[in-house]
Amino acid sequence: MSFEEAELLRRRAHSFPRLAERPVEEGEYDLAMFSLEQYCQLILEYRILVVEGSYPRTRSLRRLIRELGEHDPRMLELVSDIGKLYYIARLEEACIVSRYLPITYEEGEVREILRFVEEAFKPLVEGSQPPRGA
Repeated sequence: MSFEEAELLRRRAHSFPRLAERPVEEGEYDLAMFSLEQYCQLILEYRILVVEGSYPRTRSLRRLIRELGEHDPRMLELVSDIGKLYYIARLEEACIVSRYLPITYEEGEVREILRFVEEAFKPLVEGSQPPRGA
């Protein structure tokens, strides 16, 4: 792992929540969902890269969460709590849906996912550090 690669992932990840806010206000809900998914994916990859020196090349948020959970079991709350897993699954599907399927998102669901990312996902993933010795 290079410091530059890790820093690039972190910087890119942090730009996506800001990018999601404008499309929500402009009614571009598909783009907002895609941006939220990209934030989640990149920040997880960043955290894994810092801990392991590399990260799996996958688009699966669940897999990335479980990988990070091997070092910080608190992360597993995102896939073990059925309410949180619902949001993770919706974000995961947004990566494919926003690119390839003729499905659109509604304002309410995007705002709810944005709230989840800001209030539950982000504080857990960015706010915690793996326990010492993990």
